[in-house]
Amino acid sequence: MTLFTIVSAVITVVALCGYANHKLVHLPDTVGITAVALLISAATVAVGQVVPQVSAWGQLAVGRLDFPDLVFHGLLGLLLFAGSLHVDVAGLARARWLVIVLATVGVVISTVLIGFAFFYVAHFLGMPLTLLECFIFGALISPTDPIAAMGLLSKAGVPPSLLTKITGEALFNDGTGVVAFVVLLGVAGGAHGLSPALHGASPIASLPRASAVAQMFAQQVLGGGAFGLGVGYVGILLLRSVDSYPVETLITLAMATGGYAAAESINVSAPIATVVMGLVVGSGREYAMSELTRERLFMFWELADDLLNLILFGLVGLELTALAGTVRAYLLPAVAALPIVLMARYISVGAPIAVLRRFQRFEPHTVKLMTWAGVRGALPIALALSLAEGPAKELIVTATYVIAIFSILVQATTVEHLARRWMRQKA
Repeated sequence: MTLFTIVSAVITVVALCGYANHKLVHLPDTVGITAVALLISAATVAVGQVVPQVSAWGQLAVGRLDFPDLVFHGLLGLLLFAGSLHVDVAGLARARWLVIVLATVGVVISTVLIGFAFFYVAHFLGMPLTLLECFIFGALISPTDPIAAMGLLSKAGVPPSLLTKITGEALFNDGTGVVAFVVLLGVAGGAHGLSPALHGASPIASLPRASAVAQMFAQQVLGGGAFGLGVGYVGILLLRSVDSYPVETLITLAMATGGYAAAESINVSAPIATVVMGLVVGSGREYAMSELTRERLFMFWELADDLLNLILFGLVGLELTALAGTVRAYLLPAVAALPIVLMARYISVGAPIAVLRRFQRFEPHTVKLMTWAGVRGALPIALALSLAEGPAKELIVTATYVIAIFSILVQATTVEHLARRWMRQKA
């Protein structure tokens, strides 16, 4: 089975899922496609209990498509560039301190809280993980992806300033979450996975030196931001020098893909660099492009954003087929991780806002809305699947998958109703 055949089959299945959702289920596209794909995966697993060849074929098809590689070296740069391109830069500038604090300090708080809590819960349930492995889980599950909920929030009467805060934080915490994940993996001694030597080590002994982690974190985050600014500025100069929307669209595509790859090659955060590139281009749209170019280019990126997200969320549903053998064994600790992650999200958002509230005004129910709108999507699953094989990976992947599915099917489908109710209430 060739790669082209697998990709064609995946796109076909996702398209059929979208059609079935539109005709029968009537959920928002990303949520509905994920739900239908989950049903297909569950049916494949169920039939595979009677006809093992069906389950084996499904696992082979999903396994041949390298999900982490597809996300990190295919879709992530494009999605982050598209998302940042449409952000209200002026609104983001007004909310810059909140976004910066939540995307850095908030991610660290969430990582630490989830790490400690999951460590003790896993041990209580007879699933011994090291503390460092639990911190790695905390880092990969902390980034939020509110794309599935953004359209619903805009319909629910949520103030634009709050929407900008949610979007801006999600764009940047994707980058810092990946950085934290990579840094912790480096501390664990494996460039691409968990170090087997860590098993049985003392939790305290396995902790890295804070200064070394801070240095690596700063290099990735600050280096990514500076690189993104440089590439974005060069991109703006190129866009100003031509007046051809096909050529200018190609320039932005080159920034989202080539810029992402270049950032990886110099060992800075490619996600953060790509977000900054998109913000620079978005802020310079008025003077760097003609009216026709702006219309065509932004229409292209809006369509690309929608299509890539639909494919990605469809793949999230289909990935269940590959987890058929491990879901049952690790389901209890995976479900136990759900309240841990939600509470850590609430604290990691609420604590910084409680401090910043002394200096600026926040919309009513900001903490509750940012907590519930913090949907986990494909990125945490891709990070979990990139870990080295072993019992720790199986537990982390199962827990990540359960949390992502809960986010997409429960949080994303209820956030509009909750937002409407909270917006009607007084602070």
